[in-house]
Amino acid sequence: MNLYQCIAPDVQLGKEVKLSKFINLYCCAIGDGTKIGAFVEIQKNARVGKNCKISSHSFVCEGVTIEDNVFVGHGVTFINDVYPRATTSEGQLQTEKDWKVEPTLVKKGASLGSGATILSNLVIGENALVGAGSVVTHDVPDNAIVAGNPAKLLRLIAPDLKAAS
Repeated sequence: MNLYQCIAPDVQLGKEVKLSKFINLYCCAIGDGTKIGAFVEIQKNARVGKNCKISSHSFVCEGVTIEDNVFVGHGVTFINDVYPRATTSEGQLQTEKDWKVEPTLVKKGASLGSGATILSNLVIGENALVGAGSVVTHDVPDNAIVAGNPAKLLRLIAPDLKAAS
């Protein structure tokens, strides 16, 4: 193991995965041929498909599934809790039993622009493009381009611009 990587023994790494320094991976699965940039954290029970690019400074939390051929730009953040709190109503620090993971699915061939924030309980469709800095609060249709805060549909992608599937 590289001195500047924190990869737990329970991580499932596919073939020919490329890992940068300064990463934190635990209890997750990474598909064949995927590239993980520096300063990325991928938490337990997250799944990243084959031939993905997860750019530096991105955070992939528990409950996120990223299918094959997905591009995740620099500094993309996923959220897995609609109502995050540090403590319970009694004032004690929350534990895993005090909240439930809310899933997010990024479908095959999607691209997430740098600095995007992806809320939970939503699906980003196949070949969709999320603009840089967008805050995605609702499902994104297949082949859609969305941008803004909150992200809004700008247009659909022409067939010749779709990612290779």
